[in-house]
Amino acid sequence: MNIKNIISILAVSLALSMGFAQESSSLEESADQKVPLRIEDCYSGKNYPKRLYGIQWIPESYKISYAQRGMLFIQDIYSLKIDSSISASLINEGLMGKTLGLERLPNITWVDETRFRFLHQGNLYTYDIIAKETNLTRKIGPFEVVDIHPRKLNAAAIIDENLVVITGNGKTQISSDGGNGIVYGQAVHRSEFGITKGLFWSNGGAKIAFYRKDERRVKDINELDISNTPATRRSFKYPFAGDSSHSVKVGIYNLLRDETIYLDIKAPYDSYQTNIAWDNEDRFVFIAEVNRDQNRMALKKYDAQTGAYLKTLFTESNDRYVEPENPPLFLPDGNGFLWQSEKDGYNHIYWYDKRGKEHQVTKGNWVVTKIIGFDKSGKGVYFESTGESPLERHVYHASITKANPNIKKLTAGKGTHGVTFNTAMTLFLDNFTSTRVPRSYSILKMDGTLVNTILNAPNPIAKYDLGRMEIHPIIKNGLALYTRTYYPPDFDRNLKYPAIVYVYGGPHAQMIKESWMGGGNLWFYYMAQNGYIVHTIDNRGSANRGFAFESVIHRKLGTHEMEDQVYGVNQLKRLPYVDANRIGVHGWSFGGFMTTSLMSRYPGIYKVGVAGGPVIDWKMYEIMYGERYMDRPSQNKEGYKQANVLTHVNNLDGRLLMIHGMDDNVVVWQHSLNYLRANISSGKDNLDYFFYPGHQHNVYGRDRIHLYKKVSQYFFEHL
Repeated sequence: MNIKNIISILAVSLALSMGFAQESSSLEESADQKVPLRIEDCYSGKNYPKRLYGIQWIPESYKISYAQRGMLFIQDIYSLKIDSSISASLINEGLMGKTLGLERLPNITWVDETRFRFLHQGNLYTYDIIAKETNLTRKIGPFEVVDIHPRKLNAAAIIDENLVVITGNGKTQISSDGGNGIVYGQAVHRSEFGITKGLFWSNGGAKIAFYRKDERRVKDINELDISNTPATRRSFKYPFAGDSSHSVKVGIYNLLRDETIYLDIKAPYDSYQTNIAWDNEDRFVFIAEVNRDQNRMALKKYDAQTGAYLKTLFTESNDRYVEPENPPLFLPDGNGFLWQSEKDGYNHIYWYDKRGKEHQVTKGNWVVTKIIGFDKSGKGVYFESTGESPLERHVYHASITKANPNIKKLTAGKGTHGVTFNTAMTLFLDNFTSTRVPRSYSILKMDGTLVNTILNAPNPIAKYDLGRMEIHPIIKNGLALYTRTYYPPDFDRNLKYPAIVYVYGGPHAQMIKESWMGGGNLWFYYMAQNGYIVHTIDNRGSANRGFAFESVIHRKLGTHEMEDQVYGVNQLKRLPYVDANRIGVHGWSFGGFMTTSLMSRYPGIYKVGVAGGPVIDWKMYEIMYGERYMDRPSQNKEGYKQANVLTHVNNLDGRLLMIHGMDDNVVVWQHSLNYLRANISSGKDNLDYFFYPGHQHNVYGRDRIHLYKKVSQYFFEHL
């Protein structure tokens, strides 16, 4: 961080301590009469910034496509002329002699300049925009999971729990033992380590790698299905910390040989096989293997023809944990690959050349958040990072193969930029948002010159009577912790206001951003409109501030996070317009754990809390996440005891509402039920409890309005 930033932070922190923090953002004024915000308005799509759904470049062209009002529009980025618009009925009519039956526009992916593909009722179709023809490309059938090769248009699908490959020659059954604890082609390891899927096509489409998961040794979690009368039991596999995990194999099916082989993985059954990647020529498969203790990673190379283990390219280790989240990305000319690692304290890009020599491409006290792709030469890389600020996202270019990476910033404007490039890598689409800009889409040249603006979304909430929102850092022991505060619309610093702290606080999450509404939502404005100051702090343990900042939580979840939350609340209470005796706290999931813990381990600070889907006992959380941050229960007995909210149930101070989805498969329902039972046994009478049948880890759909009416009312009544 440079000296200008340090001075700025110290100045803002001093202003905060004096009660005169600089305003970071406020909603635009409107001459129209303002109307009050209702709870229903908080979850209405009309109050989200206008967007262009499914916006994407059309290959090998200067055109983009996007969906609006049920139509697919194709637009020239220079003239802004709409070349054509396509409706669901037009696609229906394009299927010669048959009725496709589309009722709405499907999600589409462009195959080439004139054709896009889409899935409908279990089948893959293509539509030709010139001929206006719809073609049945692959007849798949009902599937649980499907992955389409982008050029060959062959499909790999999980049908009746087994792997099937569908080509122009028909279906080939790859497995037959799926089910009863054997799972094919789906994400493994509870979707940790950046794993989002279980099928991996080779570049040329002649082979496909897949996961085979055996979870027969994993314990069953039982749920009550009340959709039946009488209610019935259903179960799912859930690996508790310290217990048996599932085992994973990686198979490869060769379409040309009609042959399946499995990689010769020589590792304990409960190791993690992550970040699968193919080399450019589809000769080798690479896997980042992580041990059960998650303190060592080895990048291993396998022969894709025989499955033989060939060698380990390198290893990484850390006393706390290692967490590979991105597979190797091979340079177009075959001269090695790019790898992302936190080994210098921040997530950065490394180039391993074809001799295996390591070169660090990016460096600094900031985080690479995404690699976007290579430039036209294949010797430079575009990436997204926090280089300007932890709150912002900008896009940069760096040279890979030169001694000086010569990093250059492409995007301009304080805020969050999301960029996609055209096929020729000569233009990019910038999807931009900030605390002052709801959303904009612009086309720019590679030097940052503006070509055209596609959309500047209007402020969708300008009509509401809303107060201001501020983002600023506070300084704790020389470390900047970012905060976000919403104020009542008629804020008067001579009055005293109750405050609600919204908390998450866990890893891989960042609550406060330089984006629309500061990364928050309309419920925060709604509560501010009802006379509350709504406050959030991103404590140590949260994301995008470097490894030391996030991993400080290791073996003692909740401890440092709560220290920072309490420090932030104490700063808040010093402000003359905050009622120090009326502080509330609310959070979900890790935030539910934090809410319950704060009210138990720091009695006297919080008067009211609402905890949703809370982790109560980390021994009952999943192996992959739980053991990364806490080690196994047998290795860290004291840490698990201190983090267990049941240990502190007798100290619960204030009024707490606990809410849980009855079908939660992330934080199982038993967490909060155990807490409810312990609270009753303690003889205390300050816990209220509510659950939602049919909902999993959160409450969505129409019931979300019911949820936040209940949450709001609880604060209205008790705070």
